[in-house]
Amino acid sequence: MTIPFSEYRETIDQMLRTAARARPDFPYCRFQGETVTIGELEDRVASLAGAFSRIGITAEDRVAIMLPNHPAYVTTFLALVRLGTCQVPLNTHLRGEGLAHQVRQTEPAAVIAAWQARDQLLPAIAEVNPRHLVWFGRDRSAPGGTGPGTHDLEDLLAGRDRIAEAAGARDDRVLMIMFTSGTTGPAKGAMLTDKMLRASAWAAAVSSDAQPGDVLFLWEPLYHIGGCQVLITALKEQVSIALVERFSASNFWRQVRETGSTQIHFFGGILAILLKEPPSERDRDHKARVAWGANCPPPIWRAFQSRFGTRMREAYGMTEASSFTSINTDERIGSVGRPLPYFEVRIVDDDGRDVPSGATGEIWVRGRQPGLITPGYFRNADATAAALAGGWLHTGDLGRFDDEGYLYFAGRKKDSLRRLGENISAFEVERVFLEHPDIAECAVVGVDNDIGDQDVKLIVRLAAGRPPDPGGIIQWSRPRLADFQVPRYVAFIDEFPKTPTERIRKELLSKSAEGCWDAGRAAS
Repeated sequence: MTIPFSEYRETIDQMLRTAARARPDFPYCRFQGETVTIGELEDRVASLAGAFSRIGITAEDRVAIMLPNHPAYVTTFLALVRLGTCQVPLNTHLRGEGLAHQVRQTEPAAVIAAWQARDQLLPAIAEVNPRHLVWFGRDRSAPGGTGPGTHDLEDLLAGRDRIAEAAGARDDRVLMIMFTSGTTGPAKGAMLTDKMLRASAWAAAVSSDAQPGDVLFLWEPLYHIGGCQVLITALKEQVSIALVERFSASNFWRQVRETGSTQIHFFGGILAILLKEPPSERDRDHKARVAWGANCPPPIWRAFQSRFGTRMREAYGMTEASSFTSINTDERIGSVGRPLPYFEVRIVDDDGRDVPSGATGEIWVRGRQPGLITPGYFRNADATAAALAGGWLHTGDLGRFDDEGYLYFAGRKKDSLRRLGENISAFEVERVFLEHPDIAECAVVGVDNDIGDQDVKLIVRLAAGRPPDPGGIIQWSRPRLADFQVPRYVAFIDEFPKTPTERIRKELLSKSAEGCWDAGRAAS
């Protein structure tokens, strides 16, 4: 049984040192044939924290990290925690203005990055000019990447300086600024405290049904809260991490088998992608007993559980609220479960009034104990005031409660359309179309029309070998949707633009009707 949250009272660094004393030979992480024990991890963290301190990185600094999934990232994360330094994880796929914005906003004193990222990184940091630039995997024979303040992470890891104990570690210390997706404006940097990160780690253990001896398969980028939280889970629970560089649909089950993983994590469209892989006689030849994560429509839930034999556990949450707000431990299909015991959750209308059970409204969250909601967005007072108005986190997400207190997620409030006086949740319409046998993935967006309203546009990636039949798809949907929800326009796409966690990037999709199949024209 998972350890109670009350026992996660040690700070993250204290958890590491306690685990190293109690079980130094326990395998903490496996990566490409290498096993790192907790004792070895503590030694590496102490050495790297000492090296960072020697070159002048302090608890008052911010340090940006742009590294791939690797044990060196794990050590870097925990070494900065030991120093009390605020770290800024950067998406390794970012470039251009999106990357420059995050660097300008946080003004890091140091940047730790993979050598392969130098072409996208160097222009982005030129304006800020950090004191230190630490390369990982640098080609020392290549030009560039040298000069005062330049270091190699491998050299720092091999140093003999040691810091064995954190100074000033406390619950409310901001250890991370994590940027959340900016679909309607620049990304915002949510500040995360030591306590928030520990809460996310405990909830990950609950959601995954972590038991002593389990192996958690970790494909998600460590710069994402979904990856970072598991690093802390494995300090407290007697579980190991099977770390891989990235998600690969074709290699996924082979990696799960070879690592003996007992839990797999999903997010975005991961489950749908795995279901599109060719069936195999080895589909159930693995030890993964639980698939846990977010965004699992009922048809995907049923198909995945039937094919691969895993139990399904869906959750809901936001980075700003310690990653998890509710967890479906009862495995009730379609629900994201009941709120965690340390959160209050309300469903409200546009005027902030509670709506009855069964009605959809915005999800608001408040902690039953202090320190579980973000203190705010870094250097963004307006966004902080809007999100934390009245003592509640206004999530911008839509949901509803049933009569038994189970929460159901209904999409983003801003990911909604207004047609003929009715509000339409794109998420709810998409869930219906995902049940269509010809559709592998889909997205719903609004097309502005000449009467100040919006028409519904459905964008479809077809399952392999299925012909485009927009009229047939729309006819199929009519008994399943209200008339105002039925799309007018249908377009087809070969591949959706996505985030590294396989979420469709709707801000990059066309909101035009040009070139689309038009139900209005087909009916005339």
